[in-house]
Amino acid sequence: MSRPLEPLADSELLAEREMLEYARRCLAAMRQRTRSLRAAGADKYAAESVEWRLRQRVAALADDGRTGLFFGRLDYDDSADPPEARFYVGRRHVSDAEGDPVVIDWRAGLAHPFYRASPTRRYGVRARRRFGYRGGTLTSIQDEVLDLLDEAEALAVADRVLVAEIERPRIGPMRDIVATIQPEQDDLIRAPLAETIVIQGGPGTGKTAVGLHRAAFLLYEHRERLARDGVLVIGPGPAYLAFIRDVLPGLGEVDVAQRSIEDLVAQVAVTRTERPAAAAVKADDRMAAVVRRAAFLHVRPPALPLEVRWRHRVVRLPSRLLRQRVDELVAGGVRYQVGRDHLRDWLVERCLRHLEHTEGLSALDSPAEVQRSLGARREVQEFLQRTWPVVDPVRLVFRLLSERAFLAEAADGVLTDPEQELLLWARRPRSLKAAAWSVEDAFLVDEAVDVVGGTGTFGHVVADEAQDLSAMQLRAIGRRCRFGSATLLGDLAQRTTPWAAERWGDAAGHLEQRSVRVEHLPRAFRAPKEVLDFANRLLPEIAPEVRPARSVRSVPGSLRLRPVPAPAVTAAWVRALDEALAEDGSVGLIVADAADAAAGDELVARGVEFREVDRFDTDTRLALVPASAVKGLEFDQVVLVEPADIADPALGPTGLRRLYTALTRAVLGLTIVHARPLPATLVSGPRTRREG
Repeated sequence: MSRPLEPLADSELLAEREMLEYARRCLAAMRQRTRSLRAAGADKYAAESVEWRLRQRVAALADDGRTGLFFGRLDYDDSADPPEARFYVGRRHVSDAEGDPVVIDWRAGLAHPFYRASPTRRYGVRARRRFGYRGGTLTSIQDEVLDLLDEAEALAVADRVLVAEIERPRIGPMRDIVATIQPEQDDLIRAPLAETIVIQGGPGTGKTAVGLHRAAFLLYEHRERLARDGVLVIGPGPAYLAFIRDVLPGLGEVDVAQRSIEDLVAQVAVTRTERPAAAAVKADDRMAAVVRRAAFLHVRPPALPLEVRWRHRVVRLPSRLLRQRVDELVAGGVRYQVGRDHLRDWLVERCLRHLEHTEGLSALDSPAEVQRSLGARREVQEFLQRTWPVVDPVRLVFRLLSERAFLAEAADGVLTDPEQELLLWARRPRSLKAAAWSVEDAFLVDEAVDVVGGTGTFGHVVADEAQDLSAMQLRAIGRRCRFGSATLLGDLAQRTTPWAAERWGDAAGHLEQRSVRVEHLPRAFRAPKEVLDFANRLLPEIAPEVRPARSVRSVPGSLRLRPVPAPAVTAAWVRALDEALAEDGSVGLIVADAADAAAGDELVARGVEFREVDRFDTDTRLALVPASAVKGLEFDQVVLVEPADIADPALGPTGLRRLYTALTRAVLGLTIVHARPLPATLVSGPRTRREG
């Protein structure tokens, strides 16, 4: 027995609205109490740290009036502990003045049955209530009395709630899915921190949401550790970051670093696009060996003994002994700077031991002071500079890309001569400051930074659209969670880079994690069945190894094909755009990259308000998106122009994969306007209704 998610005007609905207002007052009081706290610490820096944490806590307690503080309620029976309990489930914990819970955080163990309770396994839950909102107003209730429903009825209720949420019009950034998390998603979200997981999911399966919600769950479960070690979210570009920007703050997690893959490396600014052939070589994992060898080419085994003067004595270390120690350090696989530090400490230790054994020290000499003095001696410093000089990672890569002889020595036996030729800049920059770096160059620099001194790590890293990452980019991600874990999200059918791995096992190997498990999300929630089935016709050609996702939603009329004569294409997509804008929600106009500027000019000439893809403000409904930038985005209505141009054969398999991605961005409706014939793979599927 269930109650549909429809506006109701009864005493129960009014009572729940009063409960919502009470919860809001309690949250406001929590925020006010936090604001009233004063930071205190043992010193200035400790006080500043406490003050920063208080500010973060105040931000996390912000009440977004556009959403409800709770989305569900659990009523337990007399078999539960405590019996006959009632809990409201929401995006964050809310307590009253006495500290008793008013709303339970969705991540808490008490809230887990909200996602997993069923008629056959109730976890003591008698009834589950779901709430519907319009804006921040509670408008509807749906009850599931679990001991009166069978499994099929319960699933049907859950599906109705899911569809209602998915089909709620959206404008602006991505929303969380916390109210509609599905069991297969819940399993991955609550996976242990120690596990590194790769999540393969077709369009609309919710993999991005799962990755972000897993980050939020881990921050809740391991607050102390992850507050110390940090969480990093990596996306394909600024448009993606703009799209997901509100998800984690909406769940109360405001202290999560978010970076695009292009901005992950801070040492150099990316100012140019790499030639495809050169990019492919720079993306190859063999470059890691080249960079490491280049760093250690600076080490010069000593040919002469080292003599260190200490007062009236001279300590002499023979060249044979010095060479042996240098060779041991190089062979030990240490980082370059660590090896240099070890060599310095070893030299000082040998000198100190010699002085102790030859009575070169007095009773007043402190060993620690003697060590510091010996380490600062000019002879020791000059020896280190000759034998193991300081290396700057940026300058190291600059030399690799601009000095033919240096590159040849570092890459000998690793890269072929033609590959080495591709790496060299066509014209050597006048100076290091004048160098123009590509994204691929930046990740060589990142590798060099790690080889020389190491890279800062996070407790957990989430990387989306991981199917397009190169081996060198995956290595960069892996070292950022060297002592933590990662969640990689992606779809092999949407890979569009020439270096993309064909299997997740190959990609995961570059992370250098102890173990990685690959999971699949089989059900698609966002894309309508009609749209997804149409796009899936491309899978046998673009990714035969990928299992097609199954859509849980049928939206009759959601796919509209409009063939038109070539001169009428512009007028046709403008008309389709007008129809899309007449509906509620967001609209995406997707065009081939080469047509992006012309489409923008047409919109400006017609006075149509739109935004570029990297701006997700809430006031403008229409986004103009070149096909190369559409990955990871979604819109209620999509107008897609000239699929054949997007699937340009000159791009090879990348073109059809880019088209597959573009075809699967619509939540409610997709209109395809074209004058050129559709790609043969699309036409050869089941008959599709065409308009015209």
